[in-house]
Amino acid sequence: MTDECITRNYGVFSSNGAGNRGSIIADNTDAKGCTESVVVGVGGATAASASPFPANKFVARMPVERYASEYNMNHKHRGLALIFNHEHFDIPSLKSRSGTNVDAKELNKALTALGFTVSVHQDCKLRDILKHIEKAALQDHTDNDCLAVAILSHGEHGYLYAKDVQYKLDNIWHYFTATFCPSLAGKPKMFFIQACQGDRLDGGITLEKSVTETDGESSMSYKIPIHADFLFSYSTIPGYFSWRNINNGSWYMQSLIRELNTNGKKYDMLTLLTFVNQRVALDFESNVPATPMMDRQKQIPCLTSMLTRILRFGDKPNGNKAG
Repeated sequence: MTDECITRNYGVFSSNGAGNRGSIIADNTDAKGCTESVVVGVGGATAASASPFPANKFVARMPVERYASEYNMNHKHRGLALIFNHEHFDIPSLKSRSGTNVDAKELNKALTALGFTVSVHQDCKLRDILKHIEKAALQDHTDNDCLAVAILSHGEHGYLYAKDVQYKLDNIWHYFTATFCPSLAGKPKMFFIQACQGDRLDGGITLEKSVTETDGESSMSYKIPIHADFLFSYSTIPGYFSWRNINNGSWYMQSLIRELNTNGKKYDMLTLLTFVNQRVALDFESNVPATPMMDRQKQIPCLTSMLTRILRFGDKPNGNKAG
């Protein structure tokens, strides 16, 4: 079976506006030949056991009142955004991810428009990913609203791929927990993951309208869990394919970028990601008649939220842009 397919885009996101059909690649892999138990981290430690640096013992600054309904997004800067874009791999079983550079470029522009200070890291080995992550975690984020990290790569259930080896996402995000990065304590930390989580396919179901259908108190200080205020948005649900167009980019990233550009300052983040789900679910379908099992397949993103308040972007006070 080939992982190169054709997509139906319904004319929504094509670069020329004409709705042309183009080649698409199922962003998946079986990770054959990879060593899953040994992952080298910074300083030669394995990723499973690596500790980035000693846990900070100091009390963190309170960024917002205890029962505030929204995160404080009025700091001097919006914050850092790191994009890890993987196109080519050293692992023989992993194919190049054609179209991913479109995702990285457009996501860079969308996050920059929201005020983030964006850095794009191309085809990094795990050691280099961890160095970039540790450098970001060691910075002082006191004057920042939040943090965003995007990883565009191959994946399978529970694992993502660097250029040279597989790793688990928690090897990345634990650097930003409150004990290790206290200046981000109580602030939103967003992770956007474009990768397969398995090789299962979603054939979808057709919905038809039925004729019987009817319409129908704050303290001076407070303690929070160290894992609070994280948001993880995945391109697909566990066990399933994530689809990518070699010309226009992945279904999920196209939808996320469009929502950020159109509604990034209108909706809160959870509402915005709900509409990302809607775009992916309704506007895309694979078109591979020569391979029936790959034909007319669907996809649905999913998210895990540990947010404790509403996350909403907006312009900075006095009309100043973030960053």
